[in-house]
Amino acid sequence: MARRGKKKPVKQGDNYTTKGTIKNRVYEQELERLQVELVKLQMWIKHKGLKVVVIFEGRDAAGKGGTIKRITEPLNPRTVRVAALPKPTERQRTQWYFQRYAAHLPAAGEMVIMDRSWYNRAGVEKVMGFCTADEYEEFLRSCPEFERMLVRSGIKLIKYWFSVSDQEQEKRFQARLTNLTKRWKLSPMDLESRMKWQEYSRAKDVMFAHTDIKQAPWYVVNSDVKKHARLNCISHLLSLIDYQDLTPRHIELKERTKPTVGYVRPPMEDQEFVPEIY
Repeated sequence: MARRGKKKPVKQGDNYTTKGTIKNRVYEQELERLQVELVKLQMWIKHKGLKVVVIFEGRDAAGKGGTIKRITEPLNPRTVRVAALPKPTERQRTQWYFQRYAAHLPAAGEMVIMDRSWYNRAGVEKVMGFCTADEYEEFLRSCPEFERMLVRSGIKLIKYWFSVSDQEQEKRFQARLTNLTKRWKLSPMDLESRMKWQEYSRAKDVMFAHTDIKQAPWYVVNSDVKKHARLNCISHLLSLIDYQDLTPRHIELKERTKPTVGYVRPPMEDQEFVPEIY
């Protein structure tokens, strides 16, 4: 697994700004190209009856949601769906821990993207005290076996950790305060978690030590630059599944038949139209 080492040199060339970030024009072109490939992958998954689970984990404001949005934008929600579970109900808390997540696993020909997952127990539940020490230790023991079982059953399990620096996370938190379309992302839990950076770091290190298994390794995405993270993650995801292009080469639209005699459309006044204010 790639580790973050020395600071990388600033990327140069016509495709990058003087700060080393990809230019908007290039980003949009690359995103469109990769989204076309995602459509091909979707068709292959359905054609071959594959079962794929992609887990997105990471700190708050690390860019998981933005990447998921770019992946799912061009895809059919009947084939590729997102599972973002709320906190467990009282009844669910009495169940086997993995039970509520197992209900969202894919059938043949489906890909499920998990916006956070069973790793809540190793992160927020551990740090914020939402689980007991015994429950936490049991998770660390049972999670690798649970994931090996999924892989043996034929599921392709892919796990991404979005790694953001504390400076960049704070910058994004501050930006959410002034953006009314994003302020909802700052939940009371986010604000409390913001004060526990080191605790989350320790929890993540322990989680990796126990669950970075060869059958389902962790892939770390450097997400300090959102656009880079999105392109890198999508490109990597595409590289993990050997797919073929099943796009129909040519589709011919036949000429529409003329309306049959005798049909009369009901009066327009009988229908309730949305006001055209634009």
